[in-house]
Amino acid sequence: MITFNSSYEELFYQSLRIRLVEQKIIELYPSDKIQSPVHLSIGQESVAVTLCSQLRDDDWVFINYRGHAFYLAKKGPMPELFAELFGKRTGLSKGKAGSMHLADPKHGLMGSSAVVGSTISHAVGAALASKIRGEKRVFVAVFGDGATEQGVYHESLNFASLHKLPILFLCENNGLAVHASLAERQSYNLLAHARSYGIESTLIEESYNFTELSDFFSLSIEKIREHSLPLLVEVKTCRYKEHVGTSDDFQAGYRSIKEVRDWQLKDPLINDKTLIDKFIPFIQKEIDMAVIFAEESPFPTIDDLLTDIF
Repeated sequence: MITFNSSYEELFYQSLRIRLVEQKIIELYPSDKIQSPVHLSIGQESVAVTLCSQLRDDDWVFINYRGHAFYLAKKGPMPELFAELFGKRTGLSKGKAGSMHLADPKHGLMGSSAVVGSTISHAVGAALASKIRGEKRVFVAVFGDGATEQGVYHESLNFASLHKLPILFLCENNGLAVHASLAERQSYNLLAHARSYGIESTLIEESYNFTELSDFFSLSIEKIREHSLPLLVEVKTCRYKEHVGTSDDFQAGYRSIKEVRDWQLKDPLINDKTLIDKFIPFIQKEIDMAVIFAEESPFPTIDDLLTDIF
């Protein structure tokens, strides 16, 4: 039985759980058991965990293709995640979605897409429908800094502000769109741009501070729920691995080892050895059981080809 002595320990545990799941994915990937490309959240786990710790079960989150962290943080079952990655019928989408298109409506995770920025407008539409029904729910659109360059992002901010929708626009800003830095891509300031639409905006510089980030999201979510107004939060973070895949990519020349190492020096999931040692046995057992479930599950057959089509 796992016991937590503080909210920090619980947030740490959930974040470490995500990191160890993705490290297991790295270990398994060369075997070809995983049947889809993967975009890893290693270095960014705290954002998903601290946000989802403040959401209700009926609050919906719309994510992007780097979505393992949000799936697990929103209470998605681990065995079904591994089965989905393995392309098995017991996966959360019966092996048909893979890593980039996770969806678990039962737990309020309303789908991800490989198309950059494409789920932002879905979150806005869901928020509009909820407001019309008179509900007190919160909707979250999660995206990277690169998605803010898409037209749908600008249209969605305008619409959400105009109609006073209960939505949090959450930008995980790791400073990279694949291999392109912000300086190469953006002439605007993300916060100032959102404020030009009348949307209150905040920058969080240190996403590795679990308690501070969780407290911030608690206040933000309640403000959205109470007043039905959109908010935008930009959270600075760091992507430790390559854009897609499981390797380091410093040889590509678009970023330095030092900038990642500087971030890692402040990362509790690396530096808090006491809690790492405390929680690893519990998490590792859960991961091992989830992998066994995936390995022993059946593949889809030809009879499954045209099911789930509407």
